[in-house]
Amino acid sequence: MFNVIPCAAGCGQAALSGSTTCAVHAADPGKEAARIAGYIYDRKIIKDLNAAGLRFESVDFSHRHFYGCNFNNSEFSMCLFTGNLIRMSFFDFGIFTNCDFSQCDLQFLSFAGSTLRNCTFENSELVNVNYGGTFISDCTFNYSNLYNSRFIDSVIELTDFIDCNIKKTYFIKSKQEGVSFKSSNTAEAVFEMEE
Repeated sequence: MFNVIPCAAGCGQAALSGSTTCAVHAADPGKEAARIAGYIYDRKIIKDLNAAGLRFESVDFSHRHFYGCNFNNSEFSMCLFTGNLIRMSFFDFGIFTNCDFSQCDLQFLSFAGSTLRNCTFENSELVNVNYGGTFISDCTFNYSNLYNSRFIDSVIELTDFIDCNIKKTYFIKSKQEGVSFKSSNTAEAVFEMEE
């Protein structure tokens, strides 16, 4: 997992990778985001990266392998994650707008408390992914494997899960409006707690 080096400002947060401060105390957060994006662009394999709290716009993160990275509280707008392999990484409380996660292999990730708007996760392996407490709107998960993932306490609007494997996928206490599970194995998903 990412190294936890305390922010030099003494706030208790971890410093960004390659920096002495967190995103909140960075002199120029935009410059830090560009530096981190360049670091990712130059590598196929990214391990133990802390990029929490940064804002990324129109960045191509596609065809990379991420292991043990921290993107908590970050914002992503029009970013590409296509063809990625991501393991044991955190995107909690993030904001994702118009992002593409299609053809990804994502396992043991957390998007807890995040907002996902107009994003696609089509044709992806989304195994053991935590979407708990997320707000999901106008997204597509079509033709994906969501085995053992969690959407507990999520709000899901105008979103498609067409022809998905949702075996052992938990939707307990989720609020759904305009959601399609056409051709998905809904009998093997968990929508309510058993008495």
